[in-house]
Amino acid sequence: MAVVVPTYNEAENLPVLADRLFSLNLPNPRLIVVDDGSPDGTGDVAERLAREHGGRVELIQRGSKQGLGTAYLVGFARALSEDVDCVLQMDADLSHELKYVPEFLDGLREADLVVGSRYVRDGGVDDTWSLFRRFLSYSANLGIRLVTGLKVKDTTSGFKAFRGATLAGLDLTRFKCTGFAFQVEMAYACQRKGYTVLEYPIVFASRARGSSKMSMGIAFEALWRIVPLRWSKWP
Repeated sequence: MAVVVPTYNEAENLPVLADRLFSLNLPNPRLIVVDDGSPDGTGDVAERLAREHGGRVELIQRGSKQGLGTAYLVGFARALSEDVDCVLQMDADLSHELKYVPEFLDGLREADLVVGSRYVRDGGVDDTWSLFRRFLSYSANLGIRLVTGLKVKDTTSGFKAFRGATLAGLDLTRFKCTGFAFQVEMAYACQRKGYTVLEYPIVFASRARGSSKMSMGIAFEALWRIVPLRWSKWP
């Protein structure tokens, strides 16, 4: 299996993520780090981890910020080039807890992909989130579902597991969203393909170290990209 993680200034979090990943009893895990030229030395950390973990960590260094969506596409293409049976995508900031991964893999026995969801029963966010932030997040997801017609409840989840064949069945060259809206576009593409989706409840944690990459500019870009999806010709 391959785990694709886009990074930008995650030098502190990446070693913790790698240690937690490789401590799980997973089938031949590989960590693919797609770094956008982090000035904090994230790329150097990834190269050190590759040596420490016997080559199970691979760095794709892009040198400049090119967007979350394009980072995932590059990582997915690299994973699929090795004919893997499953591909996991997640954030590097430790907000996605690796304890859920074995359950995700079990879910892939029945589903084409598994989505770590905050908005199904037993899902949620940790106690550090304010009521206002909870309201905004829930309202945004509800609005996206209404605009796009998506059935998945957590439309912006970045914690997903795909069967290799599921991901290979998507035309990755057709994705247009380079930023945060990529998550919604991926959910939409999977729904239009008729893939079976299992939403597994997770509790989303606040990032352990560093600062969030979210900004108003990213939010507006997401909205601008999402609105046309319902009338697009996917697939």
